[in-house]
Amino acid sequence: MKDSKTDKAEGMIDKASGKAKEAVGKATKDRDTEAKGRAQASRGDAKKAKGNLKDATKTGRSDRTDRP
Repeated sequence: MKDSKTDKAEGMIDKASGKAKEAVGKATKDRDTEAKGRAQASRGDAKKAKGNLKDATKTGRSDRTDRP
């Protein structure tokens, strides 16, 4: 299993690549490329969240403020 830093780094790379791909799709009016970019950026967000969750479970705490 990957550590949290690896998940976070991969997530940031995927998000940045996805945003770039989405921009290229918009500029070239290629809806398929634009959609693929949005999907890749979403995967990046998910990977980053996975890394944050791993950190939270290691420390036994969460950054959530809505609970006592």
